[in-house]
Amino acid sequence: MKIASWNVNSLNVRLPHLQQWLQAAQPDVVGIQETKLEDSKFPDTALAALGYRSVFSGQKTYNGVALLARERAIENVQVGIPDFEDEQKRVIAATVDGVRIVNLYVVNGQDVDTEKYAYKLRWLEAVHGWLARELQAHPRLVVLGDFNIAPDERDVHDPAIWNENHILTSTAERAALRRLLDLGLHDAYRLHHEAGGKFSWWDYRQAGFRRDLGLRIDLTLVSDALRESDGADIDREPRTWDRPSDHAPVWVKLRT
Repeated sequence: MKIASWNVNSLNVRLPHLQQWLQAAQPDVVGIQETKLEDSKFPDTALAALGYRSVFSGQKTYNGVALLARERAIENVQVGIPDFEDEQKRVIAATVDGVRIVNLYVVNGQDVDTEKYAYKLRWLEAVHGWLARELQAHPRLVVLGDFNIAPDERDVHDPAIWNENHILTSTAERAALRRLLDLGLHDAYRLHHEAGGKFSWWDYRQAGFRRDLGLRIDLTLVSDALRESDGADIDREPRTWDRPSDHAPVWVKLRT
C-alpha cells in the first residue's frame, strides 16, 4: 500500500496538479492538507473519476484536510481531535484496509513566544494524548501530514538560520515531535535515508526552490507494526510545475 501526503495549498488552484500527480504516481491512499475549501465545494466527483473515494473536512480560505483512497473503502472516519475544541479544520482520520491513517495539518505557530505558538504546543499536546489511545486501538497506524516542524538539522538548508529559537525548528516544537515518536512511531523517510539535505517545502520568496532553500516538514510516521516498509521518499517534480504548491508530496510504501 503506497500512502502519500501533500499540502496542496488550495485545492481550488491545484486540482489539475493533484489529478496529474495521482495518475502518474498511483498512490493507494493520500492525505491532503490546506484544501482551503468548504465541504460543499470539495471536488469529490472529479477525484472519483480517477478511482479515488474521498472524505474531507474543510473551511473557506484556510486549513482543510482530506483523505483519498483508490478503489478501497474508507471506514471509521474521525474529524478533529477528540475532546479538544478547535474550529480550525486540521485533522481527519480513517481506516483503509486495516491501516489506521491520521492526517494532520499541524499549526504553523507564526513566531516563538506568540499566542499562535502557544496554541501550536497545546494542539500538539492534545494530538499526543489522542495518538497514544489510537496506537492502543490500532497497532497498524500511519500518521502523516504537514507537521510544520523540521525534525533535526539534517532537515533544514541552514541550521544557523533555522535554530532552536526559530519557528518550525524551536526546542519546544522539536521536543513535541519527539514525544509523538516516543509513543512508538518512526519517521519513515529517515528509516530509508540517513543523509540530510532533501526537503519537502520551499518558500515562494527569494527563489527558494531554485536555490534549494528548503525544509523537510512533511512527514509520514509509521508504527512499530509497519516499520518494515518498501521505501519512503519525497517527490520534487510537482514543485517544478507552473503555479505549484510550496510543498512537494511525500510517500511511504507499506508491506501489507
